[in-house]
Amino acid sequence: MQRYYPRSFLKLLLVGFTLVAAPLIFALINTAISVDQLANRSQRAVYQAAQATQSGRRLAELLTSLERTARQIVILGDHSLLDAYEAARAQLLQTAGQFANLPFDEAQKDALDRIVSGEAAVHAVLSDAGAKAPQLRRAVESFVNLAEDARTITTRSDALIDREVEAMQASAAQAQRLTFWQLLALIPVVAFLVVGFSLLIARPISQIDAAIRQLGRGQFAAPVTVNGPQDLEQLGERLEWMRRELIDIEQQKNRFLRQVSHELKTPLTALREGAELLSEEAVGKLSPEQREIAEILRHNSVELQKLIEDLLSYGASQFRKVTVDREPVDVREVIERVAADQRLAVRARGLTLEIAAEDAMLSADSEKLRVVLDNLVSNAVKFSPANGVIRVAARLSGGALELDVMDQGPGIAREERARIFDPFYQARHDGAGPLRGTGIGLSVVKEYVFAHGGSVEVVDSARGAHLRVRIPLTRIEEEETA
Repeated sequence: MQRYYPRSFLKLLLVGFTLVAAPLIFALINTAISVDQLANRSQRAVYQAAQATQSGRRLAELLTSLERTARQIVILGDHSLLDAYEAARAQLLQTAGQFANLPFDEAQKDALDRIVSGEAAVHAVLSDAGAKAPQLRRAVESFVNLAEDARTITTRSDALIDREVEAMQASAAQAQRLTFWQLLALIPVVAFLVVGFSLLIARPISQIDAAIRQLGRGQFAAPVTVNGPQDLEQLGERLEWMRRELIDIEQQKNRFLRQVSHELKTPLTALREGAELLSEEAVGKLSPEQREIAEILRHNSVELQKLIEDLLSYGASQFRKVTVDREPVDVREVIERVAADQRLAVRARGLTLEIAAEDAMLSADSEKLRVVLDNLVSNAVKFSPANGVIRVAARLSGGALELDVMDQGPGIAREERARIFDPFYQARHDGAGPLRGTGIGLSVVKEYVFAHGGSVEVVDSARGAHLRVRIPLTRIEEEETA
């Protein structure tokens, strides 16, 4: 399925961050609004509660003052005190008017109405010059009921404060629950967006990484394809161009190797045959110095021919898939053949070649198995110190034939083991002899062993190098061995 990508990787990142942050910003804004509403409600409730409490207490104080003044008027019969009563009454009516503007329940309204109407009745009696004493006493006694109404207002105000506090607590708990469920609902949404955009971002990057690794390993068969933002796709196109260029360079290198190897093989064959004729004294008896020179010529022509054969083998393996012509092979016979081929080189270095091989038959390509063992032994001869020992062992183990070649040279550093079988890679330690290796002998070993379905590895060794080849046995070979 074709995915839509922004034109640039930066835009893809911005879109991803925006979509991931949007739900979180929404939740944050919603929570801020809820908190602000709760704070405003709490502020209004506190203000109204304080006003109601102050007004209730003021009503009670004014009623007490009016009652005291009224009793003085009644007891002393001094109507001049009406002015003080009028002043206190005006304050009472003003406080009642302020209190009426506050939100309160029906009980408080009724109590306030009774206070206003009751005080008006008392004022009417006190203002009446013809009012009798019993009438005045009854009017004054009505202040008891008015004071009770004032206490009712104060009590109801306290209850109203408690109800507002409970309502605010309930609102806070509801806001908390709402915030919790919003965050809980946002978790899968944000997780989905994060995972989705991570995959969108990681996909082209992983394709680029895989392409670079593929090119680094020298695997040029698969084309480089990058699906993503336009700038990353352009980077993939550049990698594809690099792959095609590397293929062209590899083909040119292989053609050069084949041509040079073939051009060198013919004169080298004549040179080797001439050196062998001199060594065999076919043209006359040689002096010891002449025989030594002829032997040097012969030995180095053999080494040079070995290098050219390695180049030809490598070029052939790169030009076409390595095929294996299987036939029954006597492993000991192949080892002895290789030992005979290496006899001159071993003797020239003063080395000792020890062979410990079990009698085993293997279904394999005889010539390729010889090349594998010959390259390993040649490598061991090259890096062995003078008068050293080279050991070649062959045994059946775990349904496979194991070939081990061990020397007493400098060994293979652990950091070089991963690349030692790469074409043209040469270790830091130079081998003995006037000719430097091409670095393809072990790569040919790897190609031929893999063609047999086997493996080759460097084994840890206390001294020198230890290389092991494992070639699996066929079912028939396993039955015969059993």
